[in-house]
Amino acid sequence: MIINLLQEAEEELIKAASYYEQQQSALGIEFIKEVRRTCNLISASPKAAAKVRKEIRRRLVRRFPFSVLYQEGEDSIQVIAIAHQRRKPRYWAKRP
Repeated sequence: MIINLLQEAEEELIKAASYYEQQQSALGIEFIKEVRRTCNLISASPKAAAKVRKEIRRRLVRRFPFSVLYQEGEDSIQVIAIAHQRRKPRYWAKRP
């Protein structure tokens, strides 16, 4: 399935990767790789993750305290947020 990121989710991904890159060289790239790996798992089995609200599901990112929140459509998956697990719970809830 095709994965599309909301603009806000893409901005979260870039912001987090930039932060990790400032902490240690190449760590930002490792973060992006893990998010991509998570998205590939979602694409392969979209219903495998637990629902957190109505049709929104959450899959944890390995090695980093982030989750990918998404909604499955007929022929694509919409990533709603790349959310830090310990900050601002449910801030993404008002996104489409």
